[in-house]
Amino acid sequence: MPKPSSFWSRREFLRTLAIGAGSAGVIPAVISRPAAGRTTDRVRLTYARGGLTLIAKERGELDKRLSKEGIKVEWVGPFPNHAPTLQAVTGGSADFSFGGSTTPALAAIIAGAPLVFTQFYHYDPRTTAIIARKDTGIETVKDLIGKTVAVNRSGLGEFLLIAALEKHGIERSKVNAIYLNPPDAATALAAGKIDAWAMWSPAVDIARVEYQARDVFNEGRDLNFAVDYSSFLTSRDFAAANPDLVRAVNAAFAAEGAWASANVRESEEISQQAGQYKDEVRDYFIGLKRQYRFYAVNDTSFVTRLQTAADWLTDRSILTERITVAGHVARL
Repeated sequence: MPKPSSFWSRREFLRTLAIGAGSAGVIPAVISRPAAGRTTDRVRLTYARGGLTLIAKERGELDKRLSKEGIKVEWVGPFPNHAPTLQAVTGGSADFSFGGSTTPALAAIIAGAPLVFTQFYHYDPRTTAIIARKDTGIETVKDLIGKTVAVNRSGLGEFLLIAALEKHGIERSKVNAIYLNPPDAATALAAGKIDAWAMWSPAVDIARVEYQARDVFNEGRDLNFAVDYSSFLTSRDFAAANPDLVRAVNAAFAAEGAWASANVRESEEISQQAGQYKDEVRDYFIGLKRQYRFYAVNDTSFVTRLQTAADWLTDRSILTERITVAGHVARL
């Protein structure tokens, strides 16, 4: 399996995982109608270093909920971002991705990954931003001209940088974008090896405090549209064989989101304990009163919104091909 620190190219992905997708790239949906049943009583869930899946793992209530339905949970991780969890699912070492960005998920499907979306969610407010250390003198998007900005390839960071440059009428060639995954980018920012970083919560919020960083462009404040959402995916074969289990996992994560929305302080204290960050960051998160809203894969209104987002990404060459989102959702 490719190392988590690099995102796959089409050729590398198909060769490494040997899924035989050929050059066509986009795999059509294979689940033609809703089904019932399951072939396993075990589910392997990936988790992040922050966010909802971490809260679910640490609380243990999701495990208990699924245990009542005869399903044993095994947690796999932590992972730094969504792309390597998609690799884990495709490679057979996990069953679900961890509820990360839809952008690398769409890129993986285009690259040939036999994945289907099982559920989506969106949390608000979002703190995703392009940040720069105060000692760089970078205060505005125009100050990024000639500077080096770390982003994750075909992911939320790259999308945000392109959206920021487009909004301010700046050609991409005038900014040096380099592809780094979060741990490497954080180290580079701390060492002054990059000028700015496009990153999501909680790492971006921690960096504001740890590295005296300021927002240059903030997704929640500076964009009036949503392009990226959170998503869970599994393999098409797993979804086809285990629709009852997929529905149970969906319900368990939705319940976790409802709990986190209603118990902000408790959820943020769990995150802090696992993330080992300062009280200042924790208190900032508590003040946000973050809310989670879930969307089913048969929510046609939401899928239409995600399709618009996918088209936006394709038009800007973040995604290499057009994709029909409705053709890559589990039939539940």
